[in-house]
Amino acid sequence: MTAQELPPLSGKVALVTGASRGIGYGVAEALVARGDRVCITGRGEEALKEAVEKLGADRVIGVAGKAHDEAHQALAVERTMEAFGRVDHLINNAGTNPVFGPMAEMDLNVARKVFETNVISALGFAQQTWKAWQKDNGGAIVNIASVAGIAPSPFIGAYGMSKAAMVNLTLQLAHEFAPRVRVNAIAPAVVKTKFAQALYEGREAEAAAAYPLGRLGVPEDIGGAAAFLTSDQSDWITGQTLVVDGGIFLNAGVG
Repeated sequence: MTAQELPPLSGKVALVTGASRGIGYGVAEALVARGDRVCITGRGEEALKEAVEKLGADRVIGVAGKAHDEAHQALAVERTMEAFGRVDHLINNAGTNPVFGPMAEMDLNVARKVFETNVISALGFAQQTWKAWQKDNGGAIVNIASVAGIAPSPFIGAYGMSKAAMVNLTLQLAHEFAPRVRVNAIAPAVVKTKFAQALYEGREAEAAAAYPLGRLGVPEDIGGAAAFLTSDQSDWITGQTLVVDGGIFLNAGVG
């Protein structure tokens, strides 16, 4: 989208974590496309700079750092407030899945790392945006969970456990932050990103055939859902987990 194609400013500001690529980038792109100004975060400085340039440096800033680092969380919110004067929406997308294997053999330190990055960081960012703006001015939070958090997820059990915790974190925050802030989650199935590549690489057609809608997800699918959940059209929705799965759960009762 060129500068000439950008819509008028909506007056809203969003912070999207883990947004230099993949689902986070898709969310940021959807929010910019409707006129929001956005702060994106990510670990890699160069990848983040490239994402900012593609999204539009006049409406997007980037803050590099590790999601679980409390100093980074505080800095990202501080920079957002400095640049845009508000932070209406938080989309917690940053996540990791460094282990593949049975739960019985899992290194507990790796499990701790998964929870630190996927869950505790989301809580930290929520605390920061609440204190900086949302407590007094309202807004919305969207946590990116996963279908792995609402069904068994063989060989990625730690990831699934963390995403189940994200679903519950959504409930806790929705209850506590009401009525000023709405908090919802999105639970995607397999989305075509570098993060999920191992789940479909070399067998995409076979993987897609299992989905009633006949394809895997793309980041834009999640971006559209996040845009809805941070819009006035979802103003009476909170504490919910929206499953965006191409219909894969429809197969659960077959056989």
